[in-house]
Amino acid sequence: MSRWRLRALIVLIYVVIGIYVAWVHDYITPGLLRDLAEALLSVFLWFLVLLGIDLHISG
Repeated sequence: MSRWRLRALIVLIYVVIGIYVAWVHDYITPGLLRDLAEALLSVFLWFLVLLGIDLHISG
């Protein structure tokens, strides 16, 4: 395995463990994930927002 792949794998494992720990300790919640999804949708589908389409995820 090349060096950059090994480093990328280590970084990926580090991030996954960090997400798990944040989830367990309630730093990441379903509400936060919903808000993040809404924000990403509005960034990537901004033209729909300008047309008046509501991208809010009801929950």
